[in-house]
Amino acid sequence: MMAGIMSYFGGRRDTKQAARDAIVGLRQQLQMIEKKEEHLQKKIDEELKKAKANAVSNKAVATQALRRKKASEAEMDRLAGQRLQLELQINTLESANLNAETMAAMKKASDVLASIHGNITMDKVDSTMSKITEQREIANEIAEALSNPTGTMEDEDELKEQLAELEQETLDERLAGAEHVPLHIPAGAHQVEERRKVAVEDDEEAQLRELQAALTM
Repeated sequence: MMAGIMSYFGGRRDTKQAARDAIVGLRQQLQMIEKKEEHLQKKIDEELKKAKANAVSNKAVATQALRRKKASEAEMDRLAGQRLQLELQINTLESANLNAETMAAMKKASDVLASIHGNITMDKVDSTMSKITEQREIANEIAEALSNPTGTMEDEDELKEQLAELEQETLDERLAGAEHVPLHIPAGAHQVEERRKVAVEDDEEAQLRELQAALTM
């Protein structure tokens, strides 16, 4: 089988067509056998009908009908054997043809793969991948550099000084605002203070009166 398949590739191009023609011829022969079988089946049915009709009235006619029926059945058996052989041969040719076409497709795909790979080797692949990795790292470094601020350390120090001045100005303004805020004393506190002053005054008057009385004695 394999030798036939391999010769298919090295032989002439009409081998493939010859296989198709052989399959067509076998199918035509198969159709003829099937028609012959249909004809014989009709004869068998007719002879059986005739034998039944004459089984009582005319046994000789019935017997001849059964013999013809038996001969047709034997022919049917031979045709069935031929039909089976034809079907097997058709299946074999179709399978071989399919195998040959599959091998041809695989060979073509193999040739295409070989052409695609060409001079590609694993060393070249590794080298290319290394270059790609290197370039990717360079691109990442460039992107990182572009995304960082470009100011110098002197600029950073100046910004810090300005921020400190702004903070101090803000604190000074808050303190200045706090000095001008009027002191709010609750009403109850005023009353307590007034009472304290009155009590002090009364105490002073009492002490003065005691001093005057002592002098007059």
